[in-house]
Amino acid sequence: QVQLVESGGGLVQPGGSLRLSCAASGRIASIDIMGWYRQVPGNQREMVATMTARGTPEYAASVLGRFTISRDSADDLVYLDMNSLKREDTAVYFCYADGVLNNEAIYYGRPYWGNGTLVTVSS
Repeated sequence: QVQLVESGGGLVQPGGSLRLSCAASGRIASIDIMGWYRQVPGNQREMVATMTARGTPEYAASVLGRFTISRDSADDLVYLDMNSLKREDTAVYFCYADGVLNNEAIYYGRPYWGNGTLVTVSS
């Protein structure tokens, strides 16, 4: 139905930058919300940043001013530019999509997740 594939994770030093990308594919006419969550083993998955199809962003307080989310709604892409990375940003980052409308103008009725990409902030 819908697949989300992330890329761009890796190892970066504290204070460095990374860009995550996510591409959605499948029978998609539009996606209301795309974004990023992250999870550290043993902890709950937490929202990092989301953006509506109209371009309204929402950020977790811990990343505000350091991370920037952007979307290419025409091509069902979402990006996360991460600057001034801290050790506590180390996590698996998951791409997220909700409010997905298929080609028959019917909502799938569930959120979708990518498999995750690991971001490690370490010296």
